[in-house]
Amino acid sequence: MHSFYYYFRWSSLLTQMVIMSASKVKGILVSENGGPDVLKYRDLEIKAPGPGQALVKIAACGVNFIDIYQRIGRYAVPLPYTPGMEGAGVVDAIGDNVDCVKVGDRVAYSSTLGAYAEASLVTASELIPLPDELSFEQGAAFPLQGMTAHYLINDFRKVKGSDTVLVHAAAGGMGQLLVQWLKHLKATVIGTVSTSAKADIAKACGADYVIDYSSSDFVEEVAKITSGKGCEMVIDGVGKSTFAGSLEAVASHGHVVLFGSASGPAEPIAPNSLQKRSITISGGSLFNHLNDRDELLMRASDVLHAIKAGWLKLNIEEVISLSEASKAHELLESRKSTGKIVLSTTK
Repeated sequence: MHSFYYYFRWSSLLTQMVIMSASKVKGILVSENGGPDVLKYRDLEIKAPGPGQALVKIAACGVNFIDIYQRIGRYAVPLPYTPGMEGAGVVDAIGDNVDCVKVGDRVAYSSTLGAYAEASLVTASELIPLPDELSFEQGAAFPLQGMTAHYLINDFRKVKGSDTVLVHAAAGGMGQLLVQWLKHLKATVIGTVSTSAKADIAKACGADYVIDYSSSDFVEEVAKITSGKGCEMVIDGVGKSTFAGSLEAVASHGHVVLFGSASGPAEPIAPNSLQKRSITISGGSLFNHLNDRDELLMRASDVLHAIKAGWLKLNIEEVISLSEASKAHELLESRKSTGKIVLSTTK
């Protein structure tokens, strides 16, 4: 997590909006790192698409923790920049050498900075066809979290019906998708939450057990639930406040996957400490699991099929006007949200 370049292939993913003789759009500009107040709604100017690019008129964009990490400077992004890695809209123009999309296509994406705007330049090969039955708000809600759930559940351990899996922050937008997917695979799911209201949400998604870690020690509760065995898998997107406990709650020969740091980066551990119970730790980032267009479309297709089949449901908690992006960041950063937050360019 030391370099945004390392995690997100800066040279191929970042397309800066620059001031030049070009189209004007409204969007968010960040000129300094800091709190939500640095998200300024401004006139931006954007180039015509170059080779391999598409200009997408954005109807909605997803709000994610990575947006916060970039804003505060935990992930370094050259200033000034327009935030947002996830959007949905319509292809308005294409550059040379683009044959995977055409003007008028409904699309979604989750890999190019600049989504907090009325339009953005995107590498065309990173666009996902958006089915007509999905709204643009849904299109902005499924790619990053849906494909993250896909790799977390499929790429590190073959989850079996006999497995017990611990999911931290089970009532958040990401946690809800993980719980639903794991229950589809017949696993026993233990979710942790921070309030009783969130406990109800996690249960509604299918969690077999829910632990409120504001009032209970989740390690002790997991031990009770599993008769001391622990969980075969722990999926931890919280980080600092949960990771040490995750290592205690995992079973012998179990697997801990760390994919986020909502409470801050996890504290370092001694590698040899893993020998005691033969446990494995993996670190995950979606952008390392989208190595080419075939992999992107495979993951996106699986998520979209799950949504169409009805066993994976998106919970869009709130749709907020793009001009009020600071409000969306405050809500997500407070960790009081219980679903996906989406910004709309038309609201």
